[in-house]
Amino acid sequence: MKFTISRDAFLKPLQVVSGAVERRHTIPILSNVLIQVRDGHARLTGTDLEVELVSTCDIATGDEGEVTVPAKKLVDIVRSLPDGAMVEFSASADKATIKSSRSKFTLATLPAEDFPNIDDWDSDIQLVTSQSILKDLMDRTHFSMANQDVRYYLNGMLFETDTNILRTVATDGHRLAMSSCEIAQPNLTGRQVIVPRKGVMELLRLLEDDDSEVKVAIGNNHIRVETRGICFTSKLVDGRFPDYRRVLPQGGDKVVVADRDILKQACMRASILSNEKYRGVRVNLSSGEMCLTANNPEQESAEEVIEVDYQGDSLEIGFNVSYLIDVLNTVQGSQVKLTLSNPDASGLVEDNEDDSALYVVMPMRL
Repeated sequence: MKFTISRDAFLKPLQVVSGAVERRHTIPILSNVLIQVRDGHARLTGTDLEVELVSTCDIATGDEGEVTVPAKKLVDIVRSLPDGAMVEFSASADKATIKSSRSKFTLATLPAEDFPNIDDWDSDIQLVTSQSILKDLMDRTHFSMANQDVRYYLNGMLFETDTNILRTVATDGHRLAMSSCEIAQPNLTGRQVIVPRKGVMELLRLLEDDDSEVKVAIGNNHIRVETRGICFTSKLVDGRFPDYRRVLPQGGDKVVVADRDILKQACMRASILSNEKYRGVRVNLSSGEMCLTANNPEQESAEEVIEVDYQGDSLEIGFNVSYLIDVLNTVQGSQVKLTLSNPDASGLVEDNEDDSALYVVMPMRL
């Protein structure tokens, strides 16, 4: 097997698939990338048995064949070559050779037939949208995913289809983020699946902010996303996501509208002197203003007062300031709306002019 390809055409697909490859794996072949040459194309595959990434690239010349080589070493070699260089790749027996100009590298290989393949599966739901819409949905919610929680179903993101709506939801039990958008497919079947954290982070890395088409297919145990020569497949988390609708606060009678940037800066300044472990900040609401106070065990304190649009009874409530900052970093509008009811009830945060995303933050006792 051999082929010739330009360094620039080879590097990006290699970097894409290497995202799924585990550096330290107990199964040696999972550190490798599978290279298959057929019909004037090189097909590259990387997997960690949970996420699989496939990318194709055009080659200048080549003989058909397949082989696996260490992914990280190959990426580093190709990246180190000068722009515009031509790369000659050849493999025989248990060695692969990469030549470019006067450089030559020899890598150990493992047999392609030992490379794990995600079994063929049928998708129940197919939908088509744009990269920017899917990326935006995930960008607005991914920060609320749990990380290594014993409730494994929280270590991922819920994807929900509902008539003509695609919705993403993430929660770690202390906060929740939800975003939805309309998809021009009125006959979408209602379905909920959980994409694992690694799959979510890889998808965010792959998707771009443009209007190019992306196809999403959902099966019983897998989700597949295809766009511009890249095919991403991930196993789904086998679990039941909490009923997020029960968490959404109802009947909040205290509505506060604040300038997003001013509130964010105030939260960031107050957080400097908050307790490093609990990150609590006390919010005192009164007519026309909000006061944020933070204390730490060294008896240091911070106080920030900002003007807000609020006419109602005074209220004192505690929040984790890091959670508030995460939400304020994600909201895109210039003003945010906070809906509160009492010191023991969760707060609801939204963009004041866009209700397609909402955020729930549980209160803290301070």
